[in-house]
Amino acid sequence: MTVVLRAAVAADLELLRRWDEQPHVVASDPNDDWGWEAELARDPDWREQLIAEVDGRPVGFVQIIDPAREDSRYWGEDCPPGLRAIDIWIGEPDALGRGYGAEMMRQAIGRCFAAPDVTAIVIDPLADNAGAIRFYERMGFTAVGPRRFGEDDCLVMRLERP
Repeated sequence: MTVVLRAAVAADLELLRRWDEQPHVVASDPNDDWGWEAELARDPDWREQLIAEVDGRPVGFVQIIDPAREDSRYWGEDCPPGLRAIDIWIGEPDALGRGYGAEMMRQAIGRCFAAPDVTAIVIDPLADNAGAIRFYERMGFTAVGPRRFGEDDCLVMRLERP
């Protein structure tokens, strides 16, 4: 299995919209509107939006941001420097449970820690998404605590630089 992460581009718009409608994606991110058309047209230096492909077939999405610099201030006005935040999902239902997500996460973690100033990575699965929380724990993340983001009760988790 070879998972390749490539930059998301405007041509991925319909793919991302379709993935947004998949029940397993909605269940993990029910209240967010990603605004794909506008976001795919932007390329801020504090964010990477990536499509995961297996043998040339798109299967998932990864976003890596610098939460201290991103413009929505999602992680708070006082978010310290030296962090990265990851959003990740498998879009194609038949690609679930095949190890692609773990490989996507390993590559995303590697990208984050390639920057010497990054000390930790944070994520925010829904507090009731036990499967996602177990996945992140297997990847080395530990619980920081509950936090409400907009309408969502989440569990903030953190992975320190090895």
